[in-house]
Amino acid sequence: MEEYKLPAEKIEPKILIKKEGITNENFGCIPEKRNIKDLINRGIININKYSGPSSHQVSDYVQKILNIKKSGHSGTLDPKVTGVLPVALSDATRIVQTLLPAGKEYVALMRIHEETSEDRIRRTFKKFTGEINQLPPVRSAVKRRIRPRKVYYSEILEIKDKHILFVVGCEAGTYIRKLIHDMGKDMGSGAHMVQLVRTKAGPFQQKGWHSLQDLKDAYEIYKETKEETELRRIIEPYENAVKLLPKVWVFDSAVSNICHGAPIASQGISKLTNNIRENNLVAIMTLKNELVCLGKSLMNSKEMKKSEEGIAVKPEKVFMERSLYPIQKRP
Repeated sequence: MEEYKLPAEKIEPKILIKKEGITNENFGCIPEKRNIKDLINRGIININKYSGPSSHQVSDYVQKILNIKKSGHSGTLDPKVTGVLPVALSDATRIVQTLLPAGKEYVALMRIHEETSEDRIRRTFKKFTGEINQLPPVRSAVKRRIRPRKVYYSEILEIKDKHILFVVGCEAGTYIRKLIHDMGKDMGSGAHMVQLVRTKAGPFQQKGWHSLQDLKDAYEIYKETKEETELRRIIEPYENAVKLLPKVWVFDSAVSNICHGAPIASQGISKLTNNIRENNLVAIMTLKNELVCLGKSLMNSKEMKKSEEGIAVKPEKVFMERSLYPIQKRP
């Protein structure tokens, strides 16, 4: 299948150097080099959910397999729906909120109720690409009112008899079952969803997913032999959840203050991506690429790079432990 890209995936930001910085290796740790216990405590797993259990049950299974106190998933899938389900572990559970508004991709199989010309089918798919209006289904977690939703792409992969296999990339909160129903109505034939697989949820994709059995086997190997290779292949640093966000890297000297709630001052910034706009959600990183916090930008990239004073980002959610970096003098 051809690889399609969600809007955030199309952006290839450049890194702007404001002032070169050196990080002290005695504090913090490169995410990929965390010890296995820290990785489990601040990790995220791209689970390939199978048909049957609810998303909450899958998250609970992960929790039981790893013997941890809490876990959390991002983007609920119906029990019969399969595919990408990011599950965050222990102290990383708050990161799942970051993934909720991220774009999603699905591969769906629909069945039309009456024979319809291919031309009519393709015209309908074109009509339902771009901004659409959608009324959530009767059984949904949100209030039933018409909502605008963006369908970034919708491509037919195969048409066979009354079955249509297609891939769709869409805004978070788009109901694919309802999309299929509405397309069937537009075709004049009616239609229903036969099967649905989520292939992308923000930065997490099918090519990096793992089954619950994979996780269980890897953890059993670790418990019995202390061999970490397979477990590390499955559990990712939670920093991967912010892969598609604009970023600001701060000096070691700024980290502790930020962890205590201080805003990100311009003079504390070492480098940044060139895709920051004012009022963006921004990931604040250490020079070791550890996630410190998420915040709202008060300047754009150009202003941040030039400014030597003022507040650049207002922190909203701190993830890093306060004691990880000491308070130091600014370079």
